[in-house]
Amino acid sequence: MSEEKSLNFLEEIIENDLATGKYQQIITRFPPEPNGYLHMGHATSICLNFGLTQKYDGYTNLRFDDTNPVTEDTEYVESIKEDIKWLGFEWKHELYASDYFDTLYEYAVTLINKGLAYVDDLSSEAIAQLKGTPTEPGKDSPYRNRSIAENLDLFERMKQGEFADGTRTLRAKIDMAHTNMLMRDPLIYRIKHAHHHRTGDKWCIYPMYDFAHGQSDAIENITHSICTLEFIPHRELYDWFIEQLGIYPSHQYEFARRNLSYTVMSKRKLLQLVNEKHVNGWDDPRMPTISGMRRRGFTPQSIRTFCEKVGIAKRENVIDFSLLEFCLREDLNQTALRAMAVLEPLKLVITNYDAATTEMLTSENGPDEAYGHREIPFSNTLWIEQEDFMEVPAKKWFRLAPGASVRLKSAYIVTCDTFDKDAAGNITTIYCTYHPNSKSGNDSSGIAVKGVIHWVSAAHAATAEVRLYDRLFKVENPQSEEGDFKDYINPQSLTTVQAYVEPSLTKATLQQRYQFLRKGYFCLDKDATSEKLVFNRTVTLKDAWAKEVKKA
Repeated sequence: MSEEKSLNFLEEIIENDLATGKYQQIITRFPPEPNGYLHMGHATSICLNFGLTQKYDGYTNLRFDDTNPVTEDTEYVESIKEDIKWLGFEWKHELYASDYFDTLYEYAVTLINKGLAYVDDLSSEAIAQLKGTPTEPGKDSPYRNRSIAENLDLFERMKQGEFADGTRTLRAKIDMAHTNMLMRDPLIYRIKHAHHHRTGDKWCIYPMYDFAHGQSDAIENITHSICTLEFIPHRELYDWFIEQLGIYPSHQYEFARRNLSYTVMSKRKLLQLVNEKHVNGWDDPRMPTISGMRRRGFTPQSIRTFCEKVGIAKRENVIDFSLLEFCLREDLNQTALRAMAVLEPLKLVITNYDAATTEMLTSENGPDEAYGHREIPFSNTLWIEQEDFMEVPAKKWFRLAPGASVRLKSAYIVTCDTFDKDAAGNITTIYCTYHPNSKSGNDSSGIAVKGVIHWVSAAHAATAEVRLYDRLFKVENPQSEEGDFKDYINPQSLTTVQAYVEPSLTKATLQQRYQFLRKGYFCLDKDATSEKLVFNRTVTLKDAWAKEVKKA
């Protein structure tokens, strides 16, 4: 009998909350800021928030934390929605922090009326100087003891646009000697005369994250507000605002980030890679963005499986990229269509096969019989991989060499007779004899061969640009290395080759994934046109990177 999977700490909390009747229904939210594209760190949070409410029959809201109009854009909103749907999840309500701007303003007025907030004229630099240190208390602002009436007047005038950016802020009045630095009179509102992607020019004051987040959770009756570990110090402030306002007591829980090796998952660093043209946009297949991984050929199931295997914990660590690739191979092995493509072509001529004849052979279309078969044209001139021929064969070499025989996948056994070289000594053509009675599925030749190689008919092959992607960085954790993280970019992260592919691939679609036999898993790229095929390598058949690391 299989062991029942143990609960993670959040599941234990939720099951206890439901058992004790604390909540009748679990409600979570996924609250991205629309200032960039989602990456694998967000995928973990998406799978966690949506997965919990799927398991416990609740629901998840998608709420955009759009409180900073300078960095946010509708483009990011749409990409985020697309990514969540692609991963296989549906939100109950699509909401925005900006939906609550009027309510949040009234909450701020409530705090002022309770003597718990004041308008400060200090600059951000002056506020920082008075903040103190973790071991030394801060000092009160000279504007801390303004009257309630004066604060109400100034805050209303801030709202009306009377003051310039940075000249005034609204701060909570808590404790400048508090051991938690975030509790030392944190900013609630700042002035920012900027056009908002949803509210236009209605507002010129915007709430800070710490003020908007917990109150938005409370408005939506979020039962479990799940954040990453860096928000632990914010929890005390989160609770303070809710308590002082007397609103729904949402509660914050924290889990550890899961960083991926050989990449970075900081929006700021990813933006640098894009802006400085180290990659070709947010959806570059080398990027750890969900859109980049989708373009590279990753499947939603592989990412969800990865997130499940990694699980959640209370301690941060770096997860090996190889685990994500393992989950991907497991999925693609069961779902990818099979096809033949030659990436480094070498011409093979079958001297005893009629040059005017084309024979249609059949080959498996997928991993099992349910996928059926496809027809492949066969002729006397083929393309094979350069690596499948060796002039002086190594020990235990089971592919082509002078006098050696090999089976052509789904076709015949051939024996190499001779070969041509160019002036530089490169092998250009090999000449073989085929054995007519060795046809796959109907072999009566009695010839035993150990090697099977793939091929495409030269007369029928389509040409394709194939982009061979690898890890973006040379080191496991580029963020922890000395110097600029961009110094560790892998110069071999993208290699482009001109390949020959079997004609069935001219009908390839963006949604389908393919196993190029013996070469790896590939998908059609969005750059492909009816005149030009472009394929991306999603992942190799085996973990080739581990071998490279051992060599180094």
